[in-house]
Amino acid sequence: MLREKKPLPIGTEFFDELREKECYYVDKTGLIAELLRSQAKVTLFTRPRRFGKTLAMTTLKCFFEIGADPSLFEGLAISRERELCERYMGKYPVIFVTLKDIEGNDFRTACRMAANKISQEASRFDFLRTSSALTEKQKEQYEKLCSWDMDPDVLAGSLGNLCYFLEKHYGQKVILLIDEYDVPLQKAFYAGYYDEMVQLIRSMFAQALKTNGSLAFAVLTGCLRISKESIFTGMNNLRVLTIADPRFSSYFGFTDCEVRQFLEYYGLSDAWDVVREWYDGYRFGDQEIYCPWDVINYMDLLQADPQAPPQNFWANSSSNDVVREFVRRMDAGSARRELQVLADGGTVKKRIHQELTYREMYTTVENLWSLLYMTGYLTSAGRPDEEGIPLTIPNREIRAIFADQIMELFREETRNDGESLKELCDAFAAGDAAGVERAFGGYLRRAISVRDTSVRKARKESFYHGILMGLLAYKADWIVTSNRESGEGYSDILVEAEDGSLGIVIEMKYAEDGNLESASRAALAQIETKRYDEAFADDGIENVLKYGIACYKKRCRVELADG
Repeated sequence: MLREKKPLPIGTEFFDELREKECYYVDKTGLIAELLRSQAKVTLFTRPRRFGKTLAMTTLKCFFEIGADPSLFEGLAISRERELCERYMGKYPVIFVTLKDIEGNDFRTACRMAANKISQEASRFDFLRTSSALTEKQKEQYEKLCSWDMDPDVLAGSLGNLCYFLEKHYGQKVILLIDEYDVPLQKAFYAGYYDEMVQLIRSMFAQALKTNGSLAFAVLTGCLRISKESIFTGMNNLRVLTIADPRFSSYFGFTDCEVRQFLEYYGLSDAWDVVREWYDGYRFGDQEIYCPWDVINYMDLLQADPQAPPQNFWANSSSNDVVREFVRRMDAGSARRELQVLADGGTVKKRIHQELTYREMYTTVENLWSLLYMTGYLTSAGRPDEEGIPLTIPNREIRAIFADQIMELFREETRNDGESLKELCDAFAAGDAAGVERAFGGYLRRAISVRDTSVRKARKESFYHGILMGLLAYKADWIVTSNRESGEGYSDILVEAEDGSLGIVIEMKYAEDGNLESASRAALAQIETKRYDEAFADDGIENVLKYGIACYKKRCRVELADG
């Protein structure tokens, strides 16, 4: 009898839940031992979203918190560190707060949401209401921490005070875990109350992390390293471990070895090449890393459909505003050429500023480069030197995000260029192959191409296919269809005038060897062989023009069939 496989940890970011459900777990508990040996008072890990930050933090909570269940860690790396387990497991009061849901259209709403989060955590320690270690005055203060409508002054001191009360009760200093610390700042920046939120977070952190005598140590996570002058004023005890730091580099995301073992366990080893192409490519410190969110979701898809193509799970979980803004800013001169290098799979060397405020992030293109690097849309392609870090797009998934934004910008530009669009469409309707070649070639020269040089020919053709489809949509009285069944196959593009006066058949080829003339003739031959024009005969359209179009990089060749 075959043993049933463990469930995939889909949407499970709490360590105890993952272990209790006996989900497949990629062991990252070595983080605990390394953290203890490093002996930093306050540690900030910055990683892109969807790389397991919350899971790491709940793992720490489950290990250190008084009343910890040792069975959760059986068979894991930390269980072999017996001395550390005996000394630290289940020995500390632990406060765990995630700030990722704190948002609002105004500061007051965001404060209420923050108070709600703190009060939920404070209410876990209900025994403090009757603790003999606390004075009556301190019990009254604790009651305020459990209120959902605590005022800003109480909120500012809430974490520091909760640490103090717990230390008094247990006679043991407290571990403080703050997950996604920078999300409230991001939300506040977009909603227009950034300065107020900065002041609140700065006050909270000063009392909880800087002047807190009840603190054993603290760990924070976030996407970005916010400037010390903005949030961490005067905190000399803060250690920041960014994606560029080699320390702790393998504890967020999956390594190649972990992905291979994961796929093998579920009988999906044949998918490794695709998984690597789409979801690998990130570089944290000296480690090559896969995005765990993507790997797990694609494996779930493959279990339901072994032939399922990879999907862009990252794009579906975020607005990708930073890429949109970056593409718009890069659409000129040397910046445009650098974007083309990235789209072609190359590298661009840039100096990275890892300490920024949200107010600074969109002010210059230089800061946008840094933001893209820190949030995972670009990654390091090698070691930095005095000129900067070589940056590249990490994988097919992120390349698709860039491609979507580049094509959207192209569509916006062409919609505002009615004269050139009319010239192109008129040339198609007039049977003017030279005119089509001239107009379409002009668009290709101006466009930032996003064809993927690493994929097969058919996918390269789809880039040019997509551009031409968008351009032909200019004609309101043309019906433009793609891959429509006609004759003995599926034609690339069919255009039909609404009044039935004209039909156009377009077959496109990518000239791998650069021989545009040969490829355009092959496109025409395919139209004849497959009889793609039969769709028009069925509709009673007699005036039919047949075009073979070949493309290579930013050049094209257009040929019209005789007769």
